[in-house]
Amino acid sequence: MEEKNKEKVVIDLKKIVRAIKCNKLLYAKVLSVVFVLSCIYIYSVPRFYTCNVKLAPEIENSSSAGTLSSLASSVLGTSNILSTDAISPNLYPDLTNSNDFIVSLFPIRVTIKEQDLHTNYYDYLSQYQKKAWWVSLVYKIIGKKEPKLAANVDPFRLTKAQSHIANMIKDNVKCSVDQKTNVITISVTDQNAEVSANIADSIREKLQTFITTYRTNKARHDLMYYQKLTREAKAEYEKARQLYGGYADANLDVVLESYRSKQEDLENDMQLKFNNYTQLCNQLQMARAKVQERTPVFTTLQGASVPELPAGPKRIIFVLGMLVIAMITTTFWVLRHDIKNVLA
Repeated sequence: MEEKNKEKVVIDLKKIVRAIKCNKLLYAKVLSVVFVLSCIYIYSVPRFYTCNVKLAPEIENSSSAGTLSSLASSVLGTSNILSTDAISPNLYPDLTNSNDFIVSLFPIRVTIKEQDLHTNYYDYLSQYQKKAWWVSLVYKIIGKKEPKLAANVDPFRLTKAQSHIANMIKDNVKCSVDQKTNVITISVTDQNAEVSANIADSIREKLQTFITTYRTNKARHDLMYYQKLTREAKAEYEKARQLYGGYADANLDVVLESYRSKQEDLENDMQLKFNNYTQLCNQLQMARAKVQERTPVFTTLQGASVPELPAGPKRIIFVLGMLVIAMITTTFWVLRHDIKNVLA
């Protein structure tokens, strides 16, 4: 097999350096203009902060599927495939991205001590967000103003303004799940460090509340059902007891067999209602224990804390990047007629 000769491209750096020296004034002008414009642009973009919260949820697997779950975990790298819950941690990102969940964040109270601002999250995003000067100029020209939060918000039928704020929240709030460890990471980005921490902690609480409500839904319904039956059984027992006691007191000295027979019937009826009431009390205690058993446990691995340093934009990196691009572009423009001589 014949080997093909590969042509090597060698860049003549001496010619490039010579071209730069010959056009120092051009480079100085271009780089100065790019530096000024880059600084104007990037320093007009508001800074933002990111707060991360990490949770480790309790995963309930059915005992009969324990072996298959272990096998799936070793093969596919996930341990909750055979979870008995319809909403597994893998679906939490979809849950936090749903309109129902996003709308529930609208009324959260936010406080900015520096500005002495106390408002809800919706109004904060719609009216108190910093914007680049050109965006603010456009808003002033068109006279655009976002309406305040309405008393009732229908997640099924959001207005245009509500959809805009909901999309802003979806961009700011991210939820991810580690497939191997099932650790949930909630990330909230905002222009204010205190608000990002506040919203991250609120989302953690709402997520825990939602999952707890879902997991204990049937057990709580059973508990309410047994509470109702127990109240009814207690009322029937007390009624039968009072009826028996009243009849026994009224016929204390009566020795007729018919009266004694009726008294025994009342006593038996009272005893039956008491046994029924006792059994329901036991079932009520079991129902309460079931609710506690079904209540999931979340371990907070990393709580919400106010970030000290901004997450972006990276102003120095942006300016340096623009200068490098301008340098390369200018070099290509200078050598556009002599490119063949540079690439030997």
